[in-house]
Amino acid sequence: MPRFAANLSLMYTEHAFLERFAAAAGDGFGAVEYLFPYVFERAEIAARLAEHGLVQALFNAPPGDFDAGERGIACLPGREAEFRRGFLEQALPYARALGCRRVHVMAGLAPAGAERAALHATYIANLAWAAAQAATSGVDVLIEPINTRDIPGFFLNRQDQAHAVLAEVGAPNLKVQMDLYHCQIVEGDLAMKLKAYLPTGRVGHLQIAGVPERHEPDLGEINHPYLFALIDALGWQGTIGCEYRPRVGTRAGLGWFQPYRESQR
Repeated sequence: MPRFAANLSLMYTEHAFLERFAAAAGDGFGAVEYLFPYVFERAEIAARLAEHGLVQALFNAPPGDFDAGERGIACLPGREAEFRRGFLEQALPYARALGCRRVHVMAGLAPAGAERAALHATYIANLAWAAAQAATSGVDVLIEPINTRDIPGFFLNRQDQAHAVLAEVGAPNLKVQMDLYHCQIVEGDLAMKLKAYLPTGRVGHLQIAGVPERHEPDLGEINHPYLFALIDALGWQGTIGCEYRPRVGTRAGLGWFQPYRESQR
């Protein structure tokens, strides 16, 4: 049965952030993920994980000025020192303290008029450097194709692009964060994409949400129970991040989760 991680940036927002760990554990989740941990002390989050028996599945490296609209800086020429400082001084220490084996590096927005070749070269160099740094801590670096309806101008959009980046970098701990919500919007054909990419071992994390509203996975156009069964049949051993916005309240919308609850811990 699939194992799910509650995304605490989108789910349980009826609670203060540090209270969301208890809420997720109380509803049966065995793992959590979220966007960024950096406004909280590492020890404070680690204590919540330990207290509630939760696994930290994933979080993002520093993305630049997120509040100002930046969505990563890994592809931006001239920001290399900032990217590397944030990864080395923030992301990796948090990953080690939280026992987290995966850090997502957001590619960033392509500046208007920028040459894509220059952005690509910067992206490849930063990812190669980050993967080498993370390898010493047993951490995987993840990259995620994101649809340009939600994030216009995002540099990485398709699964084949992401896997081509992996091949170019050549680091075994650089993997794809395959978000089925984004994949459905950009390219569809989800079952065949899963059959093509999961057996390669180069997918490091899966995420889900209903399409098109990004609500619970039992709402919208995707047949998630079919895909969950397929993911099981393909031998997926990782967690599936629930990166959706609850339509009413988090607990009220967990009917989809009940058939899987007993297999989470």
